[in-house]
Formats: sequence, C-alpha cells, structure tokens
Amino acid sequence: MCSHVHDPHILCPQCDLLVAIPEIAVGQKAKCPRCHTTLTSRWKEPRRRPIAYAVSALFMLLLSNLFPFVNMKVAGLGSEVTLIQIPQVLVSDDYASMASLFMILVQLMPALGMIFIIILCQGTSIPSHWQISIARNYFRLKAWCMVEIFLAGVLVSFVKLMAYGDVGVGTSFYPFVLFCILQLRAFQCTDRYWIWQQVASAPKLEMPLRVGESGLSQGLRSCHCCMAILPVDQKKCGRCETSGHARRKNSLQWTMALLITSIFLYIPANLLPIMITQVLGTPMPSTIMAGVVLLWSEGSYPVAMVILIASIMVPTLKMIAIGWLCWDANSNKEIDRERLHVIYEVVEFVGRWSMIDVFVIAVLSALVRMGQLMSIYPDIGALLFASVVILTMFAAMTFDPRLIWDRAVMKSAKEPQDGGK
Repeated sequence: MCSHVHDPHILCPQCDLLVAIPEIAVGQKAKCPRCHTTLTSRWKEPRRRPIAYAVSALFMLLLSNLFPFVNMKVAGLGSEVTLIQIPQVLVSDDYASMASLFMILVQLMPALGMIFIIILCQGTSIPSHWQISIARNYFRLKAWCMVEIFLAGVLVSFVKLMAYGDVGVGTSFYPFVLFCILQLRAFQCTDRYWIWQQVASAPKLEMPLRVGESGLSQGLRSCHCCMAILPVDQKKCGRCETSGHARRKNSLQWTMALLITSIFLYIPANLLPIMITQVLGTPMPSTIMAGVVLLWSEGSYPVAMVILIASIMVPTLKMIAIGWLCWDANSNKEIDRERLHVIYEVVEFVGRWSMIDVFVIAVLSALVRMGQLMSIYPDIGALLFASVVILTMFAAMTFDPRLIWDRAVMKSAKEPQDGGK
C-alpha cells in the first residue's frame, strides 16, 4: 500500500489561509479552519480503489452503448433508442451543437476522466511531462462530467411521457446507472494532493512560513492547478508548469462580463420555445415555464417542482448570487465572509444541475419519433438555455473566492497599527 504523503503546508484555495496539514488516518479529512474547505482526504488503497472503480465504470459505459436504452409504445406503435442514437437524432434535426454537448458532457468527459484516473493511479512509467499534462487536464474536466444530471433528466422524461403511452427501460439502462455510480465514486476516491505528490514533488520554498495567516500577507501564492506554494512574484509553477498570479487576473471583470452575457441570453431562453411536440400533425411549441405548468396540471407535482427549481429558480438565483459576490468582494463595507463563502460553494455546486432540462429534451427528441401520430423536436430555446448554464458555470469558475477574504485580512493587519496610535 502506498504511503499518504502531503505537503506539510497548504494554502487554502478558497480563502488563502496557510494551514499545516497534520498526519491523518484512513477515512479522515483535513479541512481549512477558517472556511471549512476540505483540503485533503486519506483513502484506503489510494491506488487500487480508484482504478477498480474507473475500470468498472468504463466497462459499464461500453455496455450502455451496445443495447437499447429506453423504449416507448403509443397506440400500438413502438420506439426505442440507444445512447449513441441520441446525438445522431439531434444532428439530423440540425442541432449539432446540442448533440456535441451530449457527447462531450455525458460520454467523452466522463470516459476521459476514468482513463486519466487509471493512468495517474497505477504509476505508469510515462514521461513526467505527460503525467503533468494528464493531471492538469483531469482536474479541469471534473466539473464538466454530467452523467448523474443526464440520468435525472431521463427519469424526468419518463414522467413526462407516461401521460402519452407506456415507457420502459432497455437492457443498457442498468449498466448506465452503474456507470453513473462508479464514476462518481472514482472521482470521490481520487485525492488531488496525493495525486500531485505521486506525479512530482512540490518545489522547495526558501522562506519562513506563518501558519494561520494569509498567503498574500506573507508574499506567497498558491498554484491554482497543483496547489504548490510559490513566491507571489513567481508566475510559472515549478511542478505543473502552469502560469498564474496571486489572484485570478481580472477575475471580477471576467465574471461580470460572463454574467451580463448570460442574463441577455436568459430572457429569450425563457420566452422562446425549447421544444415542439407534434401530435396528429399539429405542432405545439413549449417553453420552460409551460412545461412546468403542464406537469403540475397533470398531477406530477414533484417533477414539476424539480424542473421549476432546476430550470427557473436555480439559474435566476445563481445569477443574483454571482452579482452579489462580485459587489461585496469589491466593497469596503462590513460583510459576513463565512456566509458569502457558503453562497459561493452552493452556486458552484448547483449551477450545473440546470442542464437537466436540456438533457430531458435530448431524450424526448430521440425517443418520440412516431411520424404524424406523435413526434418531439428541440427548438432554439433549448440551445439558448444550455448557453446560459455554461456561461454561468464559467462565471462561477472565473470568480476568485479569495477576494471575499482579502479585505478582512487587510483590516486585521491594520488593527494593531491603529491601536498603537
């Protein structure tokens, strides 16, 4: 079994506090004492467990693409679809962009993530620059793996279609559920700091460290990729070769630009139809809110609430929260830093779940193809809404949460001087 080696000190990536990492036992986590962010975890069998989950997940993904995924029967007519047919149908409807999103977020990114885990954890003797490149890209793509969101979208699709006919699952549905669970466990068991210690040692720092103080106040910065501690004037990390700054360059400007763009797209995304249901040759356009109202009127209250929360409330509240974070991070007034940090973490976590409505449309469009009897097609609103979700995700990623804590650090640094006057 491999030893669990960590840097003796870590700058918290969320609040910039310098923390001394103690020796932790199997099953324990080390958290930042100020913002409570998990800095590192110790897992039993840190090599073999992630590899086992990743290999099993890849096998389940292969099975998921070989057999029918879901099926439906309406008035004696049947239809079934495989996972690989979903993007093909979207391309045939001139929605190659949505097809690409499905392939990237549900198939390509998760598969690459599992392959990267296997390469990084098995200790393959590949050139160090390849290992560094793989590790760097692995931690970037994790946020874009949306298998569990797609699975939730499939379940919502079932509820929507039950009013029209009999809906069932195919042979590959069960392997896909297992793939979802296994890939989540593989990501969970892969500790970021342990991985980087196996790839390369952190560069030595020839300066004293003061635990419990901000890195910026000590002339230090954290590499945003591998979390190595570097002098604040060193632009390129000696371990992962990533260029960076003490704070993300133009963080607030980029965040606000992305936020404003997403607001402009969010208005037409809600006003324009996201899909068209054709019944007996009569097209019926449907917006996001119309879909919620229809589900509610049919008695599907839980599903209607899920769509309302994920597609209406979450994007709206997320945009308000991001704007609030940017405003408070740039203000001099007294604010509750811990509360703002919790808001940031919630925004970063829940924003991706708004993609559920896009995946619902993808499944419905691929499955419901019964000629003049009943067919469903995506419409422009779905593409605009997907753009809103992606832009708000980028907005949350470009926002630097350490800006929330910087003014509190500067104030505490001034207090002794003020008291001595």
